[in-house]
Amino acid sequence: MPDLPTLPVTFRPGRTRVVLLSAGAAIFVVITAVAVLLEQLSSGERLSFVLTGALLCGVLLLLARPKVVADETGVTVVNIASRRRLDWAEILRVNLRPGDPWVFLDLSDGTSLPALGIQPGIAKQRAIEDARTLRALTEIRSTADPERHQD
Repeated sequence: MPDLPTLPVTFRPGRTRVVLLSAGAAIFVVITAVAVLLEQLSSGERLSFVLTGALLCGVLLLLARPKVVADETGVTVVNIASRRRLDWAEILRVNLRPGDPWVFLDLSDGTSLPALGIQPGIAKQRAIEDARTLRALTEIRSTADPERHQD
């Protein structure tokens, strides 16, 4: 069992986030610079360049948004376009199988929730450690029937 962190703890794909935020800023700066440097463009065309750069940057910001926050009362899963708050007892299992793009949380209502904040993309070992930590926190903090872990 991994050493458990002090709560609250936030899990997020740090390297992936740095790459996305850096790329977003670079794309915006380059497209804006092109708009300013091309003298033959009208002001409307320049504005469209800047807005296109801002739109691309915004998409990359959304992709950098995912995180999983664990605190004393439960877990908040923030994905690209959604946020969901879960009590510890609602989480039956934390899964990160070989080949999975991110962690999946099996929930007490019979559904599975993707948690994009823990993903093995660039930092596979870190994602595995984070998944193990979240699994251990879930097992310790859950008030659900302890026999559910005896599958």
